[in-house]
Amino acid sequence: MSAEQQPNPNPSPNPERKTLDDRAKMSELERIRHSCAHVLATAILRLWPEAQFAYGPPVESGFYYDLELSHRIAPEDFEKIEAEMKKEIKANNTFEKLIVTREQAVADARAGRLGGLGERPGNESKFKLDLLKQIPEGEPISYFKNGDFIDLCAGPHVMRTGNIGAFKLTSVAAAYYKGDEKGPQLQRIYGTAFKNKTALDEYFAMIEEAKRRDHRKIGAEMGLFAIDTEYVGPGMPLWLPKGTVLVEELERLAKETEFAAGYVRVRTPHLAREKMYKTSGHLPYYADSMFPPLEMPLEGEAKAKERELAGEIEKVRGQTRAVAGASPEEIQRLNERLAQLEQAHRLCGDRYYLKAMNCPHHHRIFAAEPRSYRDLPLRLAEYGTCYRYEQSGELFGLMRVRSLNMNDAHIYCTEDQFAAEFRAVNDMYLKYFKIFGLEKYQMRFSTHGAEGLGKKYVNEPELWKKTEAMVRKVLVESGINFVEVANEAAFYGPKIDVQVWSAIGREFTIATNQVDFAVPAKFGLHYRDKDNSDKIPLCIHRAPLGTHERFIGFLIEHYAGNFPLWLAPEQVRIITLNDDPALIDYCGPLVNELRANMVRVEADFSPTPIKAKIASAEEARVHTMLVVGGRDVEAGNVSVRLHHGGPQGAKPKAQVVAEILQSIKERRA
Repeated sequence: MSAEQQPNPNPSPNPERKTLDDRAKMSELERIRHSCAHVLATAILRLWPEAQFAYGPPVESGFYYDLELSHRIAPEDFEKIEAEMKKEIKANNTFEKLIVTREQAVADARAGRLGGLGERPGNESKFKLDLLKQIPEGEPISYFKNGDFIDLCAGPHVMRTGNIGAFKLTSVAAAYYKGDEKGPQLQRIYGTAFKNKTALDEYFAMIEEAKRRDHRKIGAEMGLFAIDTEYVGPGMPLWLPKGTVLVEELERLAKETEFAAGYVRVRTPHLAREKMYKTSGHLPYYADSMFPPLEMPLEGEAKAKERELAGEIEKVRGQTRAVAGASPEEIQRLNERLAQLEQAHRLCGDRYYLKAMNCPHHHRIFAAEPRSYRDLPLRLAEYGTCYRYEQSGELFGLMRVRSLNMNDAHIYCTEDQFAAEFRAVNDMYLKYFKIFGLEKYQMRFSTHGAEGLGKKYVNEPELWKKTEAMVRKVLVESGINFVEVANEAAFYGPKIDVQVWSAIGREFTIATNQVDFAVPAKFGLHYRDKDNSDKIPLCIHRAPLGTHERFIGFLIEHYAGNFPLWLAPEQVRIITLNDDPALIDYCGPLVNELRANMVRVEADFSPTPIKAKIASAEEARVHTMLVVGGRDVEAGNVSVRLHHGGPQGAKPKAQVVAEILQSIKERRA
């Protein structure tokens, strides 16, 4: 779920510090929200002058400011804070930019002036002192001043406080300074701001509608999934029968689409040896997001080797104790030998990890057989189950889980084939967007940052430039709606995050594409080229439908549980006017015919009053209700009623069946 829609009750670590170029690109709305954060700080200081401020950035949903204060701010305080904010806005103070020396900034921070209404002896601006250290040497240091409030800030802002439109404080949460659990715990005050009250009202109307559409609420109402934290564990959804329908329909869609596009399906185990993840580079860098390893008991030669090493370790330890008066060189030699033996002993064990990603397994499938250029492109697809140890505070319904089923595939291709393959992946996304009625989308193209080479990114500067240029060219030539973002790539290549907007305008990131020019070489993957030389393939990681969990969570909220006929857990319910045997005899063959065509149909032939029967079907979000009374039997008809569509009139039974089957076949929205 995007942070744009709802303040995160469990704030994630602070983003990397924005460059001056990034700040210069701030939109008008971001400037309004950034300015409103300063006005918030001004208001809090008027009420609690001792408050210490850390960060106050604009974010997608509005803005926040992190502060340290002995008084625990609660929603009940918002009214008086907002009253002070309105006074500052009415004062129409100028946002004045001041350039100062580093020495002046340090002096002002020590005097408590930064993030304050004046000097505060004995209450230095400790967070501002720390933030000053993050400003590179040579970069200008600036303040922004509105009225008496001065803050360490690079901007930008609106011209005057009176240029801030409509605003509202929304929530308060705990947040660690810089996102570090070892750092001070601060209070984070969230708010939002818009150009005018109309836009603000529309935003909160959307928020209320979002609450109504919350996938956790609708999932429980419809019996789609359950999360049993006591017996199964947090973040590991159980798909109930109706939810499993959604899973299987999405898998059927993916398999049909991928088969037509030339993919072949594979299956891989749920765990693998430590060696594989060390080779891929996921260990040790991804270790915090993986479940702890399984230590397997040693057998045969491995067990004998372990015993031998254990004996050697004890022998060297004894030698170390016995040579207390030996030369420093001898003691160092024994210590180094002991360290080598202990390391070898640690590596004796056979360690397995639950699969956190599918790509290494697919790389080994590529390596399982000799490959020629004639075999490429090779498109390996799998709905693979992965396990990721998300922090408990970050788990959120289906949107953030520990057990996930991914619509994964890896395309191994030559450089000459790359453009066509990458374009075909994008075309697949567009097909899915049309099926699900997603009219607004954006591809977020993430590139590397030169300063991260060898640390955050594979140290191959020329390959980065070349691969990014290839991706950029395809996006431009395809006419895809995309934005380019620096320094957010995957560690092995550029990536594209696919962002979509639901029916009510909520933004979601549902899938990721990644280009990998590094890891295939680590696994020794190669193919025999036309010139009889061995070449390393490029690998495209793609998952257009993301994971079942996140994508179904999105669809529940997008459709508000009112799924199209092809996807609806209960597609049809046949309802008789009463329990007259003649009506039941008429409807029985209809039920059988629909089931023979794999339609998910239920029947309600009970004596319950017809209004109650229809209300029950509506509450269950049954897509199509076929109501049958005596007149329908006489005419060979059924009366059609659609969920939220109301009565559609009586139609011949055969026509209705044909229309249902055709709608399902075409996956009509």
